[in-house]
Amino acid sequence: MDNAQRVLSDVNPSFSAVNPLLNQLQPYPFEKLKQLFVGVTPNPAYRAISLGIGEPKHPTPAFIQKALADNLDGLATYPTTAGTDALRQTIAGWLERRYNLPKLDPVTQVLPVNGSREALFALAQTVVDPHANALVICPNPLYQIYEGAAYLAGAEPYFVNCDPQRNFAPDFAAVPEDAWQRVQLLYVCSPGNPAGAVLTLEDWRELFELSDRYGFIIAADECYSEIYFKDEAPLGGLEAAHKLGRTGYPRLIGFSSLSKRSNVPGMRSGFVAGDADVIKKFLLYRTYHGSAMSPSVQSASIAAWNDEQHVVENRQKYIAKFNQVTPMLEQVLDVALPDAGFYLWARVNKLADISDVEFAKRLYAEYNVTVLPGSYLGREAHGVNPGENRVRMALVAEVDECLEAAQRIVAFCKTLTAG
Repeated sequence: MDNAQRVLSDVNPSFSAVNPLLNQLQPYPFEKLKQLFVGVTPNPAYRAISLGIGEPKHPTPAFIQKALADNLDGLATYPTTAGTDALRQTIAGWLERRYNLPKLDPVTQVLPVNGSREALFALAQTVVDPHANALVICPNPLYQIYEGAAYLAGAEPYFVNCDPQRNFAPDFAAVPEDAWQRVQLLYVCSPGNPAGAVLTLEDWRELFELSDRYGFIIAADECYSEIYFKDEAPLGGLEAAHKLGRTGYPRLIGFSSLSKRSNVPGMRSGFVAGDADVIKKFLLYRTYHGSAMSPSVQSASIAAWNDEQHVVENRQKYIAKFNQVTPMLEQVLDVALPDAGFYLWARVNKLADISDVEFAKRLYAEYNVTVLPGSYLGREAHGVNPGENRVRMALVAEVDECLEAAQRIVAFCKTLTAG
């Protein structure tokens, strides 16, 4: 404590140098998982396999590594928050090709960011008025950054449960009028984490009508958009807006990233795109926040966004894994091939009365496989935690390791029924 803080503490004993909003944050799911495993010794007969963390494990393409290495002279200059013209133009071109969009303005409608996670958090600081009794809508289960962003922006998260009867899409029709009147920001994840659901055009129409009526901004988290299992690529938010005639993408910001598309999570490279008025304010915030992408990373990002062949090959790896693993697990768990993404979202009490937490703990202890309890991703809302009795399995490793994990899970589930 410095002298100024000591003086304030003497005058006001309740003074604290810590932001009290931090007290509202929950431990991250993986910290909860770590605590769950305290004192548990996994069966030494099995090597450890983790399906817990959604971290891509496929190799980074060599041409991206080369582009990064070839541009290390960029480390000698300060980067601009807005990024280079070349990177913004490259991102705009990718969006136009991927989603069949009319020409975007790379100066006003596109902004590079240090991975979608950082930007998803920072947007709330930009658009939420903390003095207006604000709500931030989050899907439930959720990527916990949405919740933390809401709290630290001075707002309150409002959880909208994902409905298995709606392919795990959030049930926005269940939100009451008095809540909508307070909403300033709505997070939506499509393809979803953890269930992989993709919003339909009618889902987007509903969201846009609500945004028009109540004036909130939509943050469309689309970091899993390039990993899918059907012939048709997932519908994106900007694409839906264009199809519905929404010129200029009013109150809509899309988020994407190279982490999962190109297997470069350590590069921290992504972008936001959409409403130019929102992006103008976001750029102002980020300039003060000091969030600028390294010039070397920008050069490597240009190479990655301009190549689709490695994305096709990456997707084929996931298709091969899911087509082999899913039928095996269907024997013992309530699970199905998702629309997209690299997770399986499985109900564990198909064969035995067991909770998701107990399932994860015993699977780790007996077979040395780590999965994430679904209740750690969900919140108690409207009388239920929609993650209860489910686990999330990240099929991010190579196919042989994922198959071995699946075989152990099948064996474990059969011991449950035998008991």
